[in-house]
This record gives sequence, structure tokens and C-alpha cells, in this order.
Amino acid sequence: HVQLVESEGGSVLAGGSLRLSCAVSGYIGNDYTLAWFRQTPGNGRQGVASIDSNGVANYVESVKGRFTISEDNAGSNKILYLQVNGVRPEDTAMYYCASATGRVGLAFRFLLSEYNAWGQGTQVTVS
Repeated sequence: HVQLVESEGGSVLAGGSLRLSCAVSGYIGNDYTLAWFRQTPGNGRQGVASIDSNGVANYVESVKGRFTISEDNAGSNKILYLQVNGVRPEDTAMYYCASATGRVGLAFRFLLSEYNAWGQGTQVTVS
């Protein structure tokens, strides 16, 4: 089965940048979708960005132009990244990476039920 492990997040000043990474291990298949979600206390987990095995990516409106999702398939390891630029206080959240079997349609990319493996989460704090 697929296992996901996020790198440590951190604290960043508003306007700054950071990069989150997620190590993907196990058999994910040739067709898959990877995504980043985030969650704040008292709120549900919400999709931020996704990318499928064809490289088709999408973003929630609030992060377009600031966040970039990508994956690195060099060697035997697959790494999912989220480059976060121009961070805002409202970007403070616990960030989770997730994987889904198959290429999820764009309209469904941010439905929690589409994903069957999740990382443990990493905290990002913007001040």
C-alpha cells in the first residue's frame, strides 16, 4: 500500500516562501493523483492543490499564482512538493499530502473521499 511522509513544515514571515515535501513509497500504479490539503482548528480539511500522473494540476482559487505543486520521480523515489510563495497569515494550517488511485477528474480533486492514503500532516505557521 502507499505510504506518505511529509517533511517538517515550519514558521515563516508573511510574504516569505517555503517548500513542503512528501515522500511517497509503496506501489502507487501508473495512474494516480496526488494532492495537498490543509486544515485549521475547528474546520474541515480542504484541498489546496493536486496533480495527476499526466501532470495535470489544479489549485484552489485562494492559492493560484502563489502555490506550485510538482512531483519528482528521479530514481526509485517519488517526492511530492508544494512550493509556497507570498505566504499570508491565512495560510497557517496543518498541511497533509494525499494519494488517490487513478486520475481523479478535476471536479472531484478536492473531495476527501477520493483519496485512500494520507500523510501525518505538517504544521505551517505564518506570522
